[in-house]
Amino acid sequence: MDAFEYFLSPEITGLAVAVLAAVSVGGLMYALFQPALSGTKRRDERLQSIATQGRTLEQRKKIKDNDRRRKTVQDQLSQFEERQKAKADKQKKLTLRQRLEQAGFEWGAKQFVLFSIGSALVFLVLGYFVSGNLLITLGFGFVGGFGFPRWYIGYKRKRRFSAFLDELPNAVDIIVRGVKAGLPLADCIKVVAKESRDPVATEFRKIVEMQVMGVSLSEAVSRLPERMPLAEANFFAIVVSIQQKAGGGLSEALGNLSRVLRGRKSMQRKIVALSSEAKSSAAIIGSLPFIITLILYFIAPDYIMLLFTTTSGNIILIGSGLWMTIGILVMRQMINFDF
Repeated sequence: MDAFEYFLSPEITGLAVAVLAAVSVGGLMYALFQPALSGTKRRDERLQSIATQGRTLEQRKKIKDNDRRRKTVQDQLSQFEERQKAKADKQKKLTLRQRLEQAGFEWGAKQFVLFSIGSALVFLVLGYFVSGNLLITLGFGFVGGFGFPRWYIGYKRKRRFSAFLDELPNAVDIIVRGVKAGLPLADCIKVVAKESRDPVATEFRKIVEMQVMGVSLSEAVSRLPERMPLAEANFFAIVVSIQQKAGGGLSEALGNLSRVLRGRKSMQRKIVALSSEAKSSAAIIGSLPFIITLILYFIAPDYIMLLFTTTSGNIILIGSGLWMTIGILVMRQMINFDF
């Protein structure tokens, strides 16, 4: 009992608490300063710094390469945009030869003049049989000689552009599959020139022929928008030009281009579908005067022929035709979407 009371005495208890506190503080100090005292912390810091420095150098090199590539791409885009602006200014003043080439004709100026003369003669004969009036006949001849040939070339040109847009995504897909299979881009373009439908085959054949003449591939492709002044052809030329000069994954870039082209085509068809109602209404309104005139010609020919046989009737016809033309052009501008 005395021994138990001795161990519970305040002196012994305080000493035990002091010893335990000293041991705890010593253990804590050892845990905190042992790595530094033993050199382990310095070793870990050195290893960490070396590893971090390696990653930093690698990241810096990667960032530097990406910056250099981005700058190269930006420079190429700027140069290409400047060339395209200069070409667009020239496209505003197309020569007759360029229009004929874009329409798919192999005519020269002589053939076009002969076609215009033949068209004028046909329209003169048609105007004479329809009206018998010299003034109206001359008007028909003027339209046949100067209006119809240019309209026909514009119509064929627009149809050729539409056919090119329909076939271009398939041609790009052929090039993507060929590049993934390991074929050079020039060989893929030759395959497109042989296997695709016109006018894509014709345009890519011209690219191949220019390469045979010694023109570089990027330069030959960059001339495609001159013959086909379309945004899609411009996209294709930009992708090929950048890849040839800056490098990169051509198959991935052309794959993205193919998806963009198909998306644009899908959007174009949606716009055509949504605007078809307005176009139908405009066609009905524009054709009503001619239909009514034809019906009156069969029902009461003497009544309607006054417009063609008298001077006042001719003036009325000319004024009505002028206002009718203005109305058709206004309606066309309202329903003609640029896409």
